[in-house]
Amino acid sequence: MKYLLWLLKAVIFFTLFAFALNNQRDVLVHFFFGTQWQAPLVLVVLLAFSAGVIVGIVGMVPRWWKHRKAAQRAAAPPVAEPPAIPAANVTDASFKAEPLPPHGI
Repeated sequence: MKYLLWLLKAVIFFTLFAFALNNQRDVLVHFFFGTQWQAPLVLVVLLAFSAGVIVGIVGMVPRWWKHRKAAQRAAAPPVAEPPAIPAANVTDASFKAEPLPPHGI
């Protein structure tokens, strides 16, 4: 299996290398306001691919941070709750239960 993966990587590399050798002609890229840039086609394709990868990574960073914080919160030990007041210390005079507001549809 290890050799099969190396063979697959070599085929992909040589395919891309042949693509680069066959597309060495210069192309003219037109930007805004009449700006132009002349470069080999392979370089233009590589830069477009790299820009797409960078935009994708930048777009995913906030979600990665959110999931990382959620994982850290889930892995953190639970916070100990303060001990409850014993029922013997609660008197009727200090404890006034307010009626709950009515709920309806």
